[in-house]
Amino acid sequence: MIKSIIEPFKIKVVEQIKMTSRDDREHFLAEAGYNPFLIDAENVIIDLLTDSGTAAMSADQWAALAQGDEAYAGSRSWNRFKASVQDIFGFKHVIPTHQGRAAERILFTCMVKKGNVVPNNTHFDTTRANIEYVGGEAVDLVIPEGRQPATLHPFKGNMDVDALHQCIERAGRNRVPLVMLTLTNNSGGGQPVSMANIRAVRRVCDEFKIPLYLDACRFAENAYFIKLREEGYADRTPREIAQEMFSYADGCTMSAKKDGLANIGGFLATQNDALAQQEKNLLILTEGFPTYGGLAGRDLEAIAVGLNEVLHEDYLNYRIVSTHYLGDHIAREGVPIVQPPGGHAIYIDAAAFLPHVPRSQYPGQSLVAELYLEAGIRAVEIGSVMFGKTDPKTGEEIPSSMELVRLAIPRRVYTQSHIDYVVEAILEVWQRRQDIRGLKMTYQAPFLRHFTARFEPMHESLTGAFPVRGACTP
Repeated sequence: MIKSIIEPFKIKVVEQIKMTSRDDREHFLAEAGYNPFLIDAENVIIDLLTDSGTAAMSADQWAALAQGDEAYAGSRSWNRFKASVQDIFGFKHVIPTHQGRAAERILFTCMVKKGNVVPNNTHFDTTRANIEYVGGEAVDLVIPEGRQPATLHPFKGNMDVDALHQCIERAGRNRVPLVMLTLTNNSGGGQPVSMANIRAVRRVCDEFKIPLYLDACRFAENAYFIKLREEGYADRTPREIAQEMFSYADGCTMSAKKDGLANIGGFLATQNDALAQQEKNLLILTEGFPTYGGLAGRDLEAIAVGLNEVLHEDYLNYRIVSTHYLGDHIAREGVPIVQPPGGHAIYIDAAAFLPHVPRSQYPGQSLVAELYLEAGIRAVEIGSVMFGKTDPKTGEEIPSSMELVRLAIPRRVYTQSHIDYVVEAILEVWQRRQDIRGLKMTYQAPFLRHFTARFEPMHESLTGAFPVRGACTP
């Protein structure tokens, strides 16, 4: 029996990669203030910054673009989009937005007031920022195993149900406008949530009469993990599993830039008639008419097709296995990662990778910078740069609970040889990890600082901070 997993697609269009030298990358990184977000994409060899909006669209999606109906209101494209969403997600009201964070902003503006508490397994950056922007408190309640990178657990994204119950009792039911579950749990290593956990969270929400919302960005990957790992689901299709997941929720936010296999778009969905009207009113003010929500008709068409393609089992099997391929190869050589590997990304435990770099010198950001210097690989820090806070009393920075580096793999973009290149580069850096030094932050914005923050090496010279050139340099 053949064991090799091949890409379940053929490549019809290619984009040339610009190959850079180590000297080039030293210049580009310094110019960007050691923040890969600020590096031009053309100067990146393998871009693993995010899997959001970076997927390659299929021939059927490209064909659907030509059918885009650009009518302002009630277009055919809107009807196809709505039908596709409702078939999978099952919600009465579907409100299109230009991307997921717009759906979050509308939801929290309508539902969250100053002093409110919103529990989640783990909020991602934009979710947390949108809650805090309206004066709410975003509370993370992932199970203890989800905070331990090396610990094996089939559903490390699960919410701690007892902690949720205590959180609501402590805050008071009137201060908790909704509960959220992020599927899969991005900030916690791309880890899935079990169906049993979704049901258990639903029961707590029913007890307190609080609506449950799902952050559904990677719903198909979560559904496939349930099929693989949870008893009773092996013979169910990913579509059937997804439909059951959403049957326990009152609504969801969705970035179609992930499991919509599209380059832009998202939506907000709910069963609540009155809330939907309030959300549509705000949508008209800031996004567009409720049947296009800031998207062109061709974008709606691409999402309608992508939401169905993402549930194909051969695609999901390839997606999960190819991600695990990267994680397994580097972990075998001792590189500490969040275990087991997630669905859309591999998360390196930067604190364990660089134990000699103090948390105040951002080991995750230091590793991100080094990966770019070594091989032109752009990754993202998910640690104290993204989630660190300042103590209002002392002014000192409070580090995040984990220091991770995410290698997010775009969908249907890179082949196995690209991933082999990434493996080789990481192992080169791993071999000389003791030489890597920390960074000092020189600029930060008040919200979502990781997007625009700037840094400088703790040593004055570039070679002092990043002294060794690796054999993997092209």
